[in-house]
Amino acid sequence: MRRFQHYIDGEFSDGEASYPSIDPASGTVWADMPEAREGDVDRAVNAADRALYEGAWPKLTATQRGKLLYKLADLVAANAQVLAELETRDTGKIIRETSAQIAYVAEYYRYYAGIADKIEGAYLPIDKPDMDVWLRREPIGVVAMVVPWNSQLFLSAVKIGPALAAGCTMVVKASEDGPAPLLEFARLVHEAGFPAGVVNIITGFGASCGAALGRHPKVAHVAFTGGPETARHVVRNSAENLASTSLELGGKSPFIVFADADLESAANAQVAGIFAATGQSCVAGSRLIVERSVKDKFVALLRDKAEAIRIGAPLDMATEVGPLATKRQQDNIGALVAKSIESGARLVTGGRKIDGEGYYFPPTILDCDDVASPSLIEEFFGPVLSVVSFETEAEALRLANDTRYGLASGVFTQNLTRAHRLMKGLRAGIVWVNTYRAVSPIAPFGGFGLSGHGREGGMAAALDYTRTKTIWLRTSDDPIPDPFVMR
Repeated sequence: MRRFQHYIDGEFSDGEASYPSIDPASGTVWADMPEAREGDVDRAVNAADRALYEGAWPKLTATQRGKLLYKLADLVAANAQVLAELETRDTGKIIRETSAQIAYVAEYYRYYAGIADKIEGAYLPIDKPDMDVWLRREPIGVVAMVVPWNSQLFLSAVKIGPALAAGCTMVVKASEDGPAPLLEFARLVHEAGFPAGVVNIITGFGASCGAALGRHPKVAHVAFTGGPETARHVVRNSAENLASTSLELGGKSPFIVFADADLESAANAQVAGIFAATGQSCVAGSRLIVERSVKDKFVALLRDKAEAIRIGAPLDMATEVGPLATKRQQDNIGALVAKSIESGARLVTGGRKIDGEGYYFPPTILDCDDVASPSLIEEFFGPVLSVVSFETEAEALRLANDTRYGLASGVFTQNLTRAHRLMKGLRAGIVWVNTYRAVSPIAPFGGFGLSGHGREGGMAAALDYTRTKTIWLRTSDDPIPDPFVMR
């Protein structure tokens, strides 16, 4: 059985406890994971705090930080297959996706390597003739990063990359439901030569690890990816240390298809948007809003594609849908589908968990026209698509915006002016037009409402890990005048 360790202050060590990790494809234990509790958390945060102010890290130039990031990027690229196999084994995400995604993760580190010495201050044209004033951007401090099990090397790169570029130090908490790839990634950080304490990687449970990390007095910022309910705990915790927060949460993203769209292309995009990654994606296009005149044709096309999807072992490159990450997730999805059918939703395909080993659930489509179905409101985080239809553009926009979330959205039409109207009208942080689930390190990623705040990706993310220092220099040699008058 494989045994993993934490990475704290430049050393690999066991946790205060340990726990078994389950292979979701078989439901059996495959590895032993370290469990961080308050003592481990305190040790990791103190290591990050020391590294921020002492030793080699604060003495490096921004260009030197960038070179370390370039080296890390090369190591990620060289080890992408090993990391992919670990992620697939520990979370059930298919090797076909993890291999491609982790290879691309290296580009995020390269992007932020290039940004490291492009974070600029400013000279202010101040309204006082005997003063020069500058702004410096300095690292915000020790960052607590809480990363979920799905796409974790990607979701950590969009935090670690910009934070390192800005000069921060950090403690990364990998999800207890699948920490293997991030704990292995720590070996690449070590090999790249980052000074001890700059990057610390641990795992553990919410109450005994995550809460202690988020409220630690030496943490300046919490970068969290997960669900809204856990995010509320993160925000409450931050009242203890007044840390700033960035929250990348879930979604109930609309996928709008007009009658003039290329239906074959839109259907492939919808499959990618809801059935890829077994639907375990925060940007999953889980609400299909389709023009009524083509609804039957489009749903039939989707049904055929869904039923042709190859479900199988996640380490098989031919597999298109693998298991869900946990038994808990499988049970939740099954219960919500059943509740939706009871409320009047009509089952088009799928709908029941697959018998046998592992946590499998088939691609599922629910027709929810004229039904107040829970499936239109609740985030499944699984391969379940809810369908409604519309008659007019205004109705499509109203249905799309009828959600507490606001992360992603998709629009499929060949009408350019209509596309522009929808781009402006959709209340979502991301709008994909005639495509879906595309990402780049250059493009900011984030949402509105219950989908959180802050952005990951792009220059904006690096700036979020800085704080501004204002510097005043008096240029006159004359004595300071009346000390009781504000200058």
